[in-house]
Amino acid sequence: MAHIPQTSGVAVSQLPEVARRHPWRWARRNLFATPLSSIGTVLVAWLVLMALPPVLDWLFLKANFTAPSGQSCRTAASGACWAFIADKYRLILFGTYPFGEQWRPLVATVLLVATIVLTCARRLNALGLLILWVGTLTASALLMWGGVLGMSHVENVRWGGLPLTLMLSTFGIAFAFPLGVLLALGRRSHLPAIKALCIGYIELIRGVPLISLLFMSSVMLPLFLPEGMSIDKLLRAQIAIILFAAAYIAEIVRGGLQSLPKGQYEGADSLGLTYWQQMRKIILPQALKIVIPPLVSTFIALFKDTSLVVIIGIFDLTQSAKAALADPNWGGFAVEAYVFVGLIYFVFCYSISRYSRSLELGLAREPAPGANH
Repeated sequence: MAHIPQTSGVAVSQLPEVARRHPWRWARRNLFATPLSSIGTVLVAWLVLMALPPVLDWLFLKANFTAPSGQSCRTAASGACWAFIADKYRLILFGTYPFGEQWRPLVATVLLVATIVLTCARRLNALGLLILWVGTLTASALLMWGGVLGMSHVENVRWGGLPLTLMLSTFGIAFAFPLGVLLALGRRSHLPAIKALCIGYIELIRGVPLISLLFMSSVMLPLFLPEGMSIDKLLRAQIAIILFAAAYIAEIVRGGLQSLPKGQYEGADSLGLTYWQQMRKIILPQALKIVIPPLVSTFIALFKDTSLVVIIGIFDLTQSAKAALADPNWGGFAVEAYVFVGLIYFVFCYSISRYSRSLELGLAREPAPGANH
């Protein structure tokens, strides 16, 4: 198989150094190489210079950071009222969780983020990761629910904000990814019943918006349950997100499987491996490496789409921001609230994007499974 030479990674890493040593040469090559490129560069620079001063004025220079109320904030400054965020940030970040107990969702969030970082660092083996995730999820559940170790019990209807958004997206990705891989393999199966079932599921789920699935899971699903049986609303929303994301992941993985040369499958057959051994050791590692960019795009979209749970009354980040705006003393600062929420989403999504880029470069330097050395 053809591999990306390691020298390409070195060249990319040296570009910033070249730009520092020869800035004019770099600018001429990248910004003014052609008349059309020069016009585009000038237009973009003009737009930035026109837009940047008023944006900076509103964000920082004319903003108010210390006003005690909304009325005084309006009269004291003509820019953003960040005093609103300073007063309401705990409500936005943690929703209606009891004020005196908000250290618990904070610790749960830190544990979850730290576990994700350690997983991305790829320093632990499979068993270590399993133990880490089981311990983190158990500790997070105990912290959020309470009822043990002297902590008061908190129903999950009072969960909200950033911890809830992270939990919905993390569990969504964790369960949707293996389900999507199985659906992709099932769609390429030679067994007609399994293939038809997988095709039907994928096409049905991809043909409806996530909002409709959330609505059906919240309103219609209880109608089909036996009398006296109920499923928690948060769990129903989580299941809907998992089922929705799995269908899209399945199509992405199927594209990666189809992009592999036929010789890879024939070579795997010649080794005498079983079907699942072929998939696990040879086919899937190569296919998943190819589809990292669209997979990451799906993960980012899933993280942002968790905001749609607001339609069934779950207090995610956006719903918590709406609750903060309902205070009559701080009404009218929706722009500040959603800029703050948008910044949180951007930090997480950008981090995911940068990690995927580093993962692509790292995997490009590794030999393909089964390649000769």
